[in-house]
Amino acid sequence: MLAVVNPPPEQSSAGPARLIVLDGVDGCGKSTQAVRLVAYLSGLGRQVEHVREPGGTTEGELLRDLLLDRDSDLSPGVEALLFCAARRQLLEKRIGPCLEAGTSVVCERFHPSTFAYQAFACGLPEEHVLELLHGWAGSPEPDLTLILDLPVSSAAQRRGVSTDRIEDRGVDFQQQVALGMKRYAELCFKTTVVVDADGDEDQVAARVAEAVLGVL
Repeated sequence: MLAVVNPPPEQSSAGPARLIVLDGVDGCGKSTQAVRLVAYLSGLGRQVEHVREPGGTTEGELLRDLLLDRDSDLSPGVEALLFCAARRQLLEKRIGPCLEAGTSVVCERFHPSTFAYQAFACGLPEEHVLELLHGWAGSPEPDLTLILDLPVSSAAQRRGVSTDRIEDRGVDFQQQVALGMKRYAELCFKTTVVVDADGDEDQVAARVAEAVLGVL
């Protein structure tokens, strides 16, 4: 579990702080590439914080447990609200303070996941979810969102056995999530880049770094 209490480092002189999101279907390599990206940015002399969604705060981790618990019986609408509540807490308690202190943030999952899972795959109206994401729940907005694009079959092999109620929804559900991720990239094209995640870890890390250089 990522640390939930970590005061932001002192202001960095290596350029403006950025909020960079890595997103994609379950098993696409977000966590691995987030760690690689943090190391890459640190090597450039930047202060960097690594967080995940849902989670990253004490309250967010509690919501994460509720959302992923196989015993939870939550509708897509309730899921969307809880994911956004966890995000708002993360923005207020960690991401916002880090950015204000000049510390960049690499975040695993953000708006694309809520849109792809709860709207595109579960059927909530797209416009309602987008209004929620880009309104109260989503300020500050990411400077760059990277969608790691990997075939669902390959992601399932990487992931292995499902470990929570959302992964339990199976391959067909993940196919819809993948389509939802691409739809989000089309709608939010100004700050969203789709990265080919089909390759070894070093190849994908190089593609991620190339995309990130454009916003540094």
